[in-house]
Amino acid sequence: MRNKREDDEKAVVEAAAQFYAALNAMFGGNLGPMKEVWSHADDVTYMGPGGGFQVGWNQVFANWQAQAEMKLEGEVKPEGMQITVGQDLAVAHNYEKGENIDAEGKPQKVSIRATNLFRKEDGKWKMIGHHTDLLPFV
Repeated sequence: MRNKREDDEKAVVEAAAQFYAALNAMFGGNLGPMKEVWSHADDVTYMGPGGGFQVGWNQVFANWQAQAEMKLEGEVKPEGMQITVGQDLAVAHNYEKGENIDAEGKPQKVSIRATNLFRKEDGKWKMIGHHTDLLPFV
């Protein structure tokens, strides 16, 4: 019989997978999945590959919109994910590896570190924080 911790760990793994699917959809300009995976709370944070520090859903979503407009294309996948799950908070550390297209249409390799934070809201694990290394082409 599975216990609550195992269920939560499985749910966080799924939430992380949904985030990376949403990230790849965003590279093509589709922000629908990104809206679904994130909490829309005022305390969410984003420190992405373009730099800066956004706080609150409105600022975070505005940054995702700006990235979607860049049409980065390509695909990035998580590698070596390590997850720690608490009662209502979880953290996932991993590498993000893949390739995007820069503003000049040239392929650019992606190999950065990432930390993803999740919070259980109404029984679902929602992203509340994303922090990566910088990428010069973003």
